Amino acid sequence: MVVAVVKRLTTGMLPAVVLFALLLVSLYLLSYSTEQAARFQSLYEWMLLINAVGLLVLVTLISINLFRLVRQYRGGVPGARLTVRMFVMFVVLSVLPVSIVYYFSLQFLQRGIDSWFDVKIEQALQNSLELSQAALDLRKRELLKRTEEAASELVDSNEDNAALMLNDLRTKVDANELTLFGQNNRIIAFSSTDPTAVVPHRPGDQLLLQLRQGRTYIALEPLRDSGLQVRVGVELPNDAAGAEPRYLQALFPVEPRLNALADAVQSSFAQYKTLAYQRTPLKKSFMLSLSLVLMLSLLSAVWAAFFSSRRLVAPIRDLAEGTRAVAEGDYAKRLPVAGRDELGFLVRSFNDMTRKIAQASNEALRSRTQVEEQRAYLEAVLGNLSSGVLTLDSDNVLYTANAAASQILGVDLSGCQGQRLVKLAVDHPHVKRFVDSLAPHLAAGQADWREEVILFAVGGRQVLMCRGTNLVDEKGGRGDHVIVFDDVTALIQAQRDAAWGEVARRLAHEIKNPLTPIQLSAERLRHKFLKTMAPSDAEVLERSTHTIVQQVEAMKEMVNAFSEYARAPQIKLLPLDLNALTKEVLDLYTGVEVHAHYDPSAPMIEADSGRLRQLLHNLVKNALEAMHGMERPRLDIHTRCMEENGGRGVELMVRDYGPGFPNECEGRYFEPYVTTKPKGTGLGLAIVKKIVEEHGGIAVAENEAGCGARVLIRLPVITREELQAEGVDAGASKA
Repeated sequence: MVVAVVKRLTTGMLPAVVLFALLLVSLYLLSYSTEQAARFQSLYEWMLLINAVGLLVLVTLISINLFRLVRQYRGGVPGARLTVRMFVMFVVLSVLPVSIVYYFSLQFLQRGIDSWFDVKIEQALQNSLELSQAALDLRKRELLKRTEEAASELVDSNEDNAALMLNDLRTKVDANELTLFGQNNRIIAFSSTDPTAVVPHRPGDQLLLQLRQGRTYIALEPLRDSGLQVRVGVELPNDAAGAEPRYLQALFPVEPRLNALADAVQSSFAQYKTLAYQRTPLKKSFMLSLSLVLMLSLLSAVWAAFFSSRRLVAPIRDLAEGTRAVAEGDYAKRLPVAGRDELGFLVRSFNDMTRKIAQASNEALRSRTQVEEQRAYLEAVLGNLSSGVLTLDSDNVLYTANAAASQILGVDLSGCQGQRLVKLAVDHPHVKRFVDSLAPHLAAGQADWREEVILFAVGGRQVLMCRGTNLVDEKGGRGDHVIVFDDVTALIQAQRDAAWGEVARRLAHEIKNPLTPIQLSAERLRHKFLKTMAPSDAEVLERSTHTIVQQVEAMKEMVNAFSEYARAPQIKLLPLDLNALTKEVLDLYTGVEVHAHYDPSAPMIEADSGRLRQLLHNLVKNALEAMHGMERPRLDIHTRCMEENGGRGVELMVRDYGPGFPNECEGRYFEPYVTTKPKGTGLGLAIVKKIVEEHGGIAVAENEAGCGARVLIRLPVITREELQAEGVDAGASKA
């Protein structure tokens, strides 16, 4: 609060009013004191005190404002440079005229005071005074002569007729009052022009003293209620020895005009003498007072320059600060309206602008909040979708992609945003077919389209079901594209497996039943007619029946394989050591070079040993058949403990060094009846995949870079409870 009060006192109107009042008082006292030296002497100390206080206050105010201005200028405060320029301009405009006036005023003052004491003026005053005194002395001698003549006429008077004689003499000599008194101031008689006067004006001691000394008395004396009069006292002639001395006092009026002129001359001469005595101190005092007034004027002008420049620059500084606040995003900034001039209009316009910007910003913020909420909602929905979603702009530049899209395509699409779809195909060749399939639909700008895309990914054949929509832009034209796709590989495979299972069951039922009668009929024909026929015919019959029996056996094996593939599994889950089971199966195969590596850290698994034994036989058999005709067939079998995606498992790898899988079967290795072997059924790997899936694992088949092929079987370390939760009943048949 103290700081605010100090700031208000150093920047407000109150100091200006106080200083202006001090300046006016000082100027008035200087003007008033020049009229009379006595006034100047009595007011000089007050003038000095007032001016000193004003100077002190002004110096303090100017120092504070200068300090603030320098600090603002160095700090780059908005408006500081303009304040400096206006301050310098105001100071120059005020100091120069005042300095010129001060110089000429000082010269005028010095010359004016010197002109007061000119020799001619002093002689004229002296002559006027002497002339006045001479005229007064002439009047006094004339009145003395009249009084002496009246006294000589009263020599023979007595106390009885003295009053009458005085009355006649008063009229004769034109006196205001005549008094005859004896020894010891005894009044004998008196006569006065004032009929109400009872007693005469008593003579003074000086008059009586001179009369007793035998001298006459005449002087100008002021009388109460009568003004200035000439008092004359003479002693009456007395020839008788021992007679009482008598004295005559006469009062004569003085002309008012003569009296006034005498007083004026006397007063002017006395004042001139006083001024002549105070000439040098008066000049110094006037110069000091004028200098103080000058300093007050100059400092007041400087402070007024501060005040005026601050008042003019304040709205500009406020506008600069407001503009900076708006640039920083503070749209609630409001500036104080300084007045109704152009700057005030500008400030009001700025406040209107910031208010409208704040309203628009709030609306935009609400809209942005709604958009962000909708975006977060869409991102949450897209992030939890199992379908892949891509958005492209009109130039086929990838805009957004959800996690499912990256997972399905096997590409981290978060780093591909902002790139064209064509570049995605260049950087990741395995999705080139996907991009090429989308390109015609995107180029045609179809509103809605649908297409099935087949890819050959690392894990094998991948079938994607794609759907696209072309969004309408704000101008009604075609804009961004939205592409939604699903990986339906497992679904199609499941449908295909179910179809093959149904076919296998029907084949097993429809074909197996006629095979036994055919075989029995052929054997009966052979047994009945072979011995009775000619050797040549018997040989033909033997060969024909043997062929029929062999083909029937082959068809039975095929039907049994069909039945095996179609039959619902009956698995018994028991703790199983995969390493021991693999060694046991490999011991049955001799004559082949087997390189086995068993991970000792591989944990026990819950599995059906019979089904896994069948899986191993199928894998080894397929590998050996792939290397048929090689001089030294080689087989690599490895097991290892693995952790992937937060789960533990055991991996079995079986690799051969044959020609590998044919390219035309890529992605369809585990499908039924997909084979290139002359005598193969194409059910070996299909049964392997089915057994793996029964145990909750996955199977991957791929060609090696050098030669041969390998099959990876990954089985989870899973308990009975987990399998039961997935629908597998440990030790019971699976529905």
